[in-house]
Amino acid sequence: MNEAETQLDVLAVFSHPDDAELSVSGTLLKLKTLGYRTGVCDMTRGEMGTRGTPEIRAQEAMEAARVMKLDLRTNLEQPDGHIWPTEEARTAMVRVIRAHAPKVLLTTHWDDPHPDHANTCQIVRQAARLATMGRYDEGAGQKPAAMPAIMHSIFSRLVVPSFIVDVSDFVEEKIKAIKSHASQFYSAESREPTTRISKKDFLDQMEYRMRYFGSLISVEAGEPFFVREALNVDDPIALLARPMNIYS
Repeated sequence: MNEAETQLDVLAVFSHPDDAELSVSGTLLKLKTLGYRTGVCDMTRGEMGTRGTPEIRAQEAMEAARVMKLDLRTNLEQPDGHIWPTEEARTAMVRVIRAHAPKVLLTTHWDDPHPDHANTCQIVRQAARLATMGRYDEGAGQKPAAMPAIMHSIFSRLVVPSFIVDVSDFVEEKIKAIKSHASQFYSAESREPTTRISKKDFLDQMEYRMRYFGSLISVEAGEPFFVREALNVDDPIALLARPMNIYS
């Protein structure tokens, strides 16, 4: 992965090394099969995590990147547990957006209960706009970027989705990508402290969640997203004629 030269269609920006896998890996896998260039930017190395080490987590992140067939995985090395929309953080994100020129950004929802997640969303939204301004950070010598669209993953709040992506064909690969972060999830041999996500039934809950959102669009599995901006629909018949559940 040549970070300096990789142009992307979609970039997922999340706080910790396993967040993208838990939230949007099914969508990233699907987009890859559709021919799009995909990437993940982790904001931190996950150094405040209860389990594992930053070094172990970095290795796991690259294995997950292989499973997800990413064209790029990068890390901004912001302080875990202390992500804020500072000038440093915004500038770092602007440089990533300008370097890779994604058409679409995937990130968390601004009302996520984890402060790192909520602040990552704010950084992404602010940096996406700042990246279009030619005189912002002009000393870096990068060209301004076109304003990317932003899709917010719905994960920790009861938010009505703007749309749900059918990921029925990618459930097994998504679970495999998640399990690449072996230090964070259930292992009978582990002697590390138990966390919410390392409980034995957590990955089952992840699959139930995908099945539920899939049921809302009459497919086997789905990942939900919210878009703040009004959606520009070219063909409403093609959009609304897709599988839909009138009871959702």
